[in-house]
Amino acid sequence: MEETRIKTGIFGGSFNPIHLGHLALANYLCEYGEVNEVWFLVSPLNPFKVHQDLLKDELRLQLVQAAVEGYPRFKASDFEFHLPRPSYTIHTLDKLARQYPDRDFYLIIGADNWAAFDRWKSPEEILQKHYVLIYPRPGYDLGALTLPPRVKAVHTPLLEISSTFIRTAIREGKDMRYFLHPEVDRLIKELHLYRK
Repeated sequence: MEETRIKTGIFGGSFNPIHLGHLALANYLCEYGEVNEVWFLVSPLNPFKVHQDLLKDELRLQLVQAAVEGYPRFKASDFEFHLPRPSYTIHTLDKLARQYPDRDFYLIIGADNWAAFDRWKSPEEILQKHYVLIYPRPGYDLGALTLPPRVKAVHTPLLEISSTFIRTAIREGKDMRYFLHPEVDRLIKELHLYRK
């Protein structure tokens, strides 16, 4: 009997900070059968993002760990911390596939990222070797697209929360507890993160 392979969603990001939008999306993908689990890969450096207020890698990882604790289908991962910088998705996915041969990896990206996918490093190679799940983003219509064989549009709920919005609100002294996992909110307050 053929062994069932584990479908692992790879959700990469700076998670600066991780918020309920990230968690609800990943939760949906697990519970509605797109993947068996989601690994939140904290990016040390995104070639497209140079943040002025990017928290240290370890702090952002700590917030993700706090957010995913207690839900067995989620995992916080520092996998990219140990790869050459900048970390390109193709290198990450290839290394993951070599290290975890029992898994099929599904890259989780927003429709906005899909629109710019041809500008990524080695996009054709990603599509040949790995799977891609595209979730909706405002202003990007997935309905009309013809997608390659290993790519699937997933109709997850649209939650318009951004890390930028949360950081700005915290700097302005606003209470963001209902946009964040309670442990993440507690740590941000306790460590005085994102203050002026």
